Amino acid sequence: MKLKKSLIGGLLTACLLLSGCENFSQNTATVPKPEDGILNSFSAPLAARNNDFGFQLYKELNSFDENSMVSPVSIAMALAMTYNGARGETGTAMAETLKIQGVDIETLNRNNLALLYLLSTADPKTTLSIANSLWIGQDVALDPEFVTKVKEFYNATARELDFGDAKAAAVINAWVKKNTQGLIAEIVAPPIDPYAKMFLINAVYFKGEWTHPFKKDLTSDQIFMTEGNQSVTVPMMYQSGSFDYLRGQGFQALRLPYGEEQRLAMYLFLPDENSSLEQFQANLSQENWANWLSLFEKKQGSLLLPKFTMAYETSLNQVLKNMGMGIAFEADTADFTGMIAEGSNEGLHISEVKHKTFIQVDELGTEAAGATSVEMGVTSVPEYDFTLEFNRPFFYAIQDSDTGAILFMGSVADPSK
Repeated sequence: MKLKKSLIGGLLTACLLLSGCENFSQNTATVPKPEDGILNSFSAPLAARNNDFGFQLYKELNSFDENSMVSPVSIAMALAMTYNGARGETGTAMAETLKIQGVDIETLNRNNLALLYLLSTADPKTTLSIANSLWIGQDVALDPEFVTKVKEFYNATARELDFGDAKAAAVINAWVKKNTQGLIAEIVAPPIDPYAKMFLINAVYFKGEWTHPFKKDLTSDQIFMTEGNQSVTVPMMYQSGSFDYLRGQGFQALRLPYGEEQRLAMYLFLPDENSSLEQFQANLSQENWANWLSLFEKKQGSLLLPKFTMAYETSLNQVLKNMGMGIAFEADTADFTGMIAEGSNEGLHISEVKHKTFIQVDELGTEAAGATSVEMGVTSVPEYDFTLEFNRPFFYAIQDSDTGAILFMGSVADPSK
């Protein structure tokens, strides 16, 4: 009888670890600059496949009636590390789910390395750091080539750990907490499953100040109507001026930039009163997203936006199975032989992909983190082109304009929760 073995992959938002750094106390928020050939060959369309994957995953979660947030780049990075060890039908299924079919593994890895560097250096006035780590059980013989790829292209630290030790989960969670600046305290629940053999964890941490902060003395309590037509009173921030604005079919949208370079920005989408968040989210796709971004124009207007703080946690197992990679979760058929040393009889499969996120939005800016475990004054009344009041459920995304990578996407159904 074949013994059950498991692979548990993890992702989370936090500070980046240097490639090959074996001591977790030596992590840093910067990524070593890759060679020019890797940076010069960076493909934004390939990176945008993470967005395509993220939109589909987000819609599968069906989160129009609750607060939610996922990090497409975090989930995609963790699964890309895992994909390096997938073979046969398992590799094919993962490639189709991740929207990277037809892309050879070296091209994917080089592009992800360039993306890590480009994101970490996006703006001197924002903090955007990404960490990857590989935790290995003591009785697992990994393929050295797999470990080398994860270190070289994902700046991951590899560490052996006795999963049978009662303190093992605490060691991993301490790393998670440190690299999310305390926003996410736990990704692995103790005790660790005795069948667990490995954790792959990606972490993304973001903190950015608005290029044009909201004035605190203009914040006031206002009514927000939830999806269930219930009214809640929440603090609403106010700002007026020049914005990148879009009047779309059934919605309005606004871009609020961060920092000095204004590469990073939050995009806010407000469905019309005769529409709904559910209807808007049904149209989310990379094709529509790219089209919408091309249509933004500078307009004068005013904005009411609620302050909000929220945490979100979900298992992605069923969603990823629905998207086509169910074979990777099957103990008897999953093929991750690219991870293990030749001659090893490990029968690895993914046992759990867990995702955690956190976001706080206030007058000064945004602080956000996510974890996925694989386990202005005027002298007269101005004439505005628009007035946007985010007083009902809306969608948002934080994106880097240069690489096109979406760091976070989510919905606010009730900012009082």
